[in-house]
Amino acid sequence: MPDLLAAHRHTTNNRAEVEASALCGCCYCMQTFPPSEIVAFTGLDMDNLDDPDAADAETALCPRCGSESVIGDRSGYKINAQFLGNMNEAWFQRTIIHKPRPKP
Repeated sequence: MPDLLAAHRHTTNNRAEVEASALCGCCYCMQTFPPSEIVAFTGLDMDNLDDPDAADAETALCPRCGSESVIGDRSGYKINAQFLGNMNEAWFQRTIIHKPRPKP
């Protein structure tokens, strides 16, 4: 489970990493695609439009389903059906089990 938690951090603010990848995948629809197929990113607005670092921190949108759940192989994770299935199960099927928080 720790690997999935660490991998999830690569699904946001990932434009530079995704564009440097050879293969990307979506943790929601579990499709794979080259980064050149990604045509939309979120996170840039009028307040940071002129900030070059802000563009690199944008979040990729899946070209198949539009989800903000894209991860590229530049993240260090192997983008394949098993990995994407595990990520989907953990994040979208709500099977990650959290320890109960102590009551205040």
